Amino acid sequence: MQVIPKLVDFIEWMIPALDKFPRNRRFLLGDRIETGLLDVLDKLIEANYSRDKALPLRQANLQLEKIRYQIRIAYKLRCLDTRRYEFCANAMLEIGRMVGGWIKSAGNKV
Repeated sequence: MQVIPKLVDFIEWMIPALDKFPRNRRFLLGDRIETGLLDVLDKLIEANYSRDKALPLRQANLQLEKIRYQIRIAYKLRCLDTRRYEFCANAMLEIGRMVGGWIKSAGNKV
């Protein structure tokens, strides 16, 4: 699936950005975002190799939504500047669309 390499690229970009969070936010909010992104990656890989794709794809989609809110909170707390926030929002939107497309392409199997 094309979404997995796209997510890996985003994670590789996001981890250094999370390292720049203020110390008091890095270890809770930053860690939750990083862990959430890695959980999404795990679920997408699981779906890629699974016959029953429904559960891991739904879990990945739900986790993406949680991460969207966490990134928005990070922006409002000024952990991310506007440029980085816009990049994150666009990347999350594209990844979410790709996961949604995967769910639709699986049709009745999901």
